[in-house]
Order: sequence, then structure tokens, then C-alpha cells
Amino acid sequence: MKRWIWEQEDYPNFTYDLSKLESLLEKISLEQGYLIGMSNLMSKDNVTQGQYEALVSEAISTSAIEGEMLNRDSVKASIKRKLGLEDSDYKKIDVSTDYLIEILIDANTNYEKDLDLERLFCWHNALFPKGYSGFSKINVAQLRGEETMEVVSGRPGNEKVYYEAPPRDVLEKEIDDFLKWFNSTPKGLIKAAVAHLWFVIIHPFDDGNGRITRAITDLVLSKIEKSTISKLYSMSNAINNDRKGYYKALESTTGYLRKSDKHLDVTVWCEWFLQTLYTALVDTKNSLGHIVEKTKFWDKYKDKNLNARQVKVLNKILDVGVENFLGDLSKKKYIIIANTTSSTASRDLNELLELDCIEQIAGTQGRNIRYKVMI
Repeated sequence: MKRWIWEQEDYPNFTYDLSKLESLLEKISLEQGYLIGMSNLMSKDNVTQGQYEALVSEAISTSAIEGEMLNRDSVKASIKRKLGLEDSDYKKIDVSTDYLIEILIDANTNYEKDLDLERLFCWHNALFPKGYSGFSKINVAQLRGEETMEVVSGRPGNEKVYYEAPPRDVLEKEIDDFLKWFNSTPKGLIKAAVAHLWFVIIHPFDDGNGRITRAITDLVLSKIEKSTISKLYSMSNAINNDRKGYYKALESTTGYLRKSDKHLDVTVWCEWFLQTLYTALVDTKNSLGHIVEKTKFWDKYKDKNLNARQVKVLNKILDVGVENFLGDLSKKKYIIIANTTSSTASRDLNELLELDCIEQIAGTQGRNIRYKVMI
């Protein structure tokens, strides 16, 4: 019985039902456009900050999916150095983390270059600079060895094989076919989904296949969006938030859970991939929306000579988004946030009202007066 997708007669001629994907494709393209538009409204510093946060999330999440927990301080220090931020702590930089950031930046910036085996080997060597994965010595910057590559789970003696990759003797042809297809296929969301799936199917390395797969995904998405350094969202973070769905979609497509007799139909995988991408885009749009609102607010009120307490309270609200600041602003909250007295809070609030920085919410009065920041 031919169980795995690569064993099928017409592999790798993948098929999919476009009618089931069209709505998602349209929504994603719209969200990508929103993000590009929002980035144009943001200051250079805010864009850099967004890239910084996305890179931190991407590095930590792509490793977490593989069960590797990176040191967050090391990740931040490395990215700050790459972005030229002044407060980078060089003592906290770890070499292997630094190399991972190099891979992510390369994938998100140098997408016009062809993807070839040498580039994949460079990425692989960067992931395992010492030649070991944990305590195990592995083949680095070369294709995996003769041992059967299986994805296995369960206790010893009761293991389950969730996937078996193509054997070593066809690996050169497998990766060559993939690279020819990748470099000759125009950019597109379906390409991103299929490239991710196909590289996972091939599983060409002893270890690090998942992280390199997600870098390849970024390569396609960044070319679509013409990003530099980093996109403003993290696909790996969205995948990590739904790892159960990720593995189920892969297992349903590669053979373990396949129910359809259409062995090369990858619609289920594409649906999951595109929905996850859409989620990442929407979450980031909401997050960046607060930055745009904050920028507009301070452009309007930058010459009002607000004191440090007022700036602190307003930034606290603007950072989470006016609509997300639960319970609205009250005198009591002002006292707590600004760490000030009741009389000072009253005076500060009255000044903000006179300057139209805030407004009293209709229907509130006395001790229950609430205020809303004017965007």
C-alpha cells in the first residue's frame, strides 16, 4: 500500500480546489494591503520597532515549534545589533541565536536571489554551527544520511510513525525538483503554502527542517510584500499558537490521517496555511493600529506642553488602544498610573479636558466620571 504522499504515481503534481481557497486569498491580499498602507503612515522609528518585535516573535516561535526555548534577552540583543539600535547588550548575544537572526533577515530581505542548495546549506550550517543537535552529532550543510527519516511519537515499544520521508537514494532528485519549481514559479500565496508543504515532505536534513521550511515560507511572503529586514508579522508565531492544527493539517495531507482517495490533493493543507496567515495579519493590523493612533495623537498634541504625568497616562492608554483600555480613564486610575495625589490628578485631568486631549463620557458624573482619549 502506498501510504505517503511522495509514493503516489503523479507526485509531486499537487492539486487543490481553488474554489475553496478564493475567499481566503482575497481576504489575505486585502490585509497585506492594509499593513503596507499602515506602515506608510508610521514613522521610521515605529516601523523599525515593528520589525524588531516581529523578528523577536519569529525567532522565538520558530524555535519553540521544535521544542527549543531560546533566551529572550539573547534574541533581543542580537536583533538590536542587526537593526543598529543603540541599547544593544553585546554581552547577552549568543552565537547560535545570532546566526538564526541572520537566516531570518536573509529570507526577509534577499528574496530576489534564487534559492539553491548552497544557500540551504548555509542556513543549515548557521543553525548548527558546532555540528550537533543537542547531544547528537548530525550531518551539517549536507543532505541527511542513509538512515530512514521518520517522524515518530510515543513511548519506546509503543511508537507511532506519523510520517516517513523519501529515502536517501532519491534525495538529490527530490531537492533538485523542488528548487527548479521554486525558482521558476511566480510569487504567490499558493506558492508559499505549497513550498512549505513540499519542503516538509522532502525533509532533506538530519535536523532543522522545520526552521528552514519556515524561512522558505518567509522568502515567498516577503517577495510578495517587498519587505526589508523583516515583515511586520510573524507566521511562525501564528503556527506556534495552533501547533495541534498544524500537525493535523500535515498528517491529513502527507498520509497519516488522509481520508480522501485524491492522494495529491493539498486543499486541506492550503486552507489551514492560509487561515493561519490571515490570523497573523489581522492580529498584527490590530496591534499596529494602536501605533498609528498614537502617532496621530502626538502629532496633534505635541506642542501642548503636557507634563510628564499626563504623557505617561496617555501613553499607557494609547499603547493598548483606546478601545482596549478597560473601564475607560477615571480619576482613580489616573492616580494609580501617574503615582500622584488626588488634587494633582484633578488638576491634570481638567487641563487635558481644556486641551481636548480627553472628553468626559456622556452619562458619567460624580465619582463615576469616566474619560476617553480623543484620537
